[in-house]
Parts: sequence; C-alpha cells; structure tokens
Amino acid sequence: MATKGKITSLDIAYLAGVSQATVSRALRGSPLVNEETRRRIEAAVKQLNYKVDKNASNLRTQHSGTLALLIFEDPTADDSHINPFFLSMLGSITRACAQHGYDLLISFQQFSRDWHADYADSKKADGIILLGYGDYLAYRDKLATLVEQGTQSVRWGAVLPDQPDVSIGCDNFQGGRAIAEHLLAQGCRRIAFIGDASSHYPEFQERYRGYADVLAAAGVAVDPALQVDAETTELAGYEAMQALIASGAPFDAVFAASDLIAFGAMRALDEHGLKVPEDVALAGFDDIPMARFVNPALTTVLQDTRQAGEMLVEALLRMIRGEKVESAILPVKLTVRRSSLRGGAGGK
Repeated sequence: MATKGKITSLDIAYLAGVSQATVSRALRGSPLVNEETRRRIEAAVKQLNYKVDKNASNLRTQHSGTLALLIFEDPTADDSHINPFFLSMLGSITRACAQHGYDLLISFQQFSRDWHADYADSKKADGIILLGYGDYLAYRDKLATLVEQGTQSVRWGAVLPDQPDVSIGCDNFQGGRAIAEHLLAQGCRRIAFIGDASSHYPEFQERYRGYADVLAAAGVAVDPALQVDAETTELAGYEAMQALIASGAPFDAVFAASDLIAFGAMRALDEHGLKVPEDVALAGFDDIPMARFVNPALTTVLQDTRQAGEMLVEALLRMIRGEKVESAILPVKLTVRRSSLRGGAGGK
C-alpha cells in the first residue's frame, strides 16, 4: 500500500484489515481486542513506522462537556419506540444535565457486537446513562465490558448483588408488597400476576417476590397457575390476559408488572365482559401519565422519575470526577385509583 504524507490510524486499519475503532482500542490496550488482531495491528504499526501523536491523545482524554443517554428501543404503539415510562425520566435527565452545565446526546442503544465500545472510542461523551435493556441476562456481559474498559456509565434498573456496574433503581420488592397488601384489603384472594417473574427481568421478579411474600404471610396460597409471563407492552399484557382467561383458573384481581401490561389486560377483560373493578380488581406499576386517564383510572405504584433522573446524572458526574459511587434504591409510593376498589367508589 502506498501512502502519502503523515501516517494515520486509517492506514494502520487498512493494512491490518480491521476498523479504525479497533486500531484505536488496540493502541490504548483495550481488552476488547483479541490477541490475534492485536498482533496484526502491531505488525502494521511497525511496518508503517507509525508514531502515536501524544498531543492528539491528550486532547482525546479531555472532557467533552457532554453526557450520552442511550435508550433501549422498545416496541410501542406509536413511532417513538420509547417506553412511555422513560419519557418523563428523559426530561428530568435533560434538566439535570443543564443545571450542571452539560449537554446531553440522546441515542438508541445499538445492539451490534461493539455498541458498548463505540462511545468510549469516539469520545463523543464523558459518560453514559443507560435506560432499559430487555433481557438482563443477555445484557449483563455488555455491562461488564463497559466496566472492564473503563467507560463511565450508570444504569436505571434493578440493584442486584452480583451486578458488574452501578445502577439506580426503585424498591420493586416494596412496590410489589404494597400492591398485594392493597388488593388483599379489598377482599381479593385469587390475585393473578402478569409479568415475567424470572431473573431475565429482575425488576418484575422483585415485584413478584414482594407480592408472593405478602400473600404467604396472609396465609393465601401462591398459585403458579395465576402467574403469566409478559414483557412490558400493551400487546403482551393483552395476550397474557387472554391466556389466563382461557386457562379457566379463577381469579378476582390482577397485579400487572407494569402499567402498559395493565392497559392490555384491561382491554382483554373488557372483551370478555369482565368489569374492572367490579368483577376483577386491577393494578399496575410505574404510574405513567396515561394511568390516570384510562377508564377506570389505574391503581399503580409511583416511581419518582424526577429524582431518578437527577440521581443518574449526579452519580455519573461523580464517577467522571473519580469519586466512589454506589448503587442506590429509591422509595416507591402506592397510588390508589378506581381500578382496584371493589364496588368502584373512591380513588383519584
């Protein structure tokens, strides 16, 4: 290969048969580059007599004054592909960044093999806030890679004992307890749970654990037939509710693991002529704005998105300053509305 003028990392990439981003990672010793690729890059560097520009390297390590917000792309009824719960948090994150004098770069998370390295290499942002991730067990390795390569990042999600990263989350267990206690107080005893209650979805799992804990303490059997898996979409809630009804298992209340699931369940109940709350008490989780406008208005658990957004930004900025940061759990609040009140009276 003939080159003219100053040798660049693009020349190295061409000769080694890799991307420029891979060359960048190799030159700074990133563990993401395997040994065989590293040797090819080193050979190309030697062949071209490439010298690292220390001034340019120093510029790349300076702060950009920008934080990145990466949002998991969700299936939605509109074209936003953003879970409505995250929309209000997006606003609070934007305001918190402005208060600290930072710009905010917003993008969908791209699930290519190297999405977790792209932002660190491009230096577009000083740190990353992650919202949403789908299957946690499939996502965990990507989080571990972010930590290994030294990328400053913080995530909204469950706080788990073996997690590789720092997260800010709500008290899902206590929220599940609050819903179950409320439904028991309404006289319900056959309380179904709609949501994936496995370690793949740890927030839902914690909500289920809180619900099951209260039922067991009250001497009410936790019936596996009353738990139906669903992801956090209206369609998933609708299909799960259809499956529960078709199973023939009797139930007098439904705890949906998210408000979106509850909306779908409400539609399925209506199609089968079951009235909420007269026939079936219904509760959700998240308290997204639409929860107060559906008919009947939805009992749910409030997660404080304003405080969450502020804490995510503050935690990330402390990381960038080199301070020690630990995961944190925010309290939740039960918001009772008509959908769960037997007899249909009262509520907000």
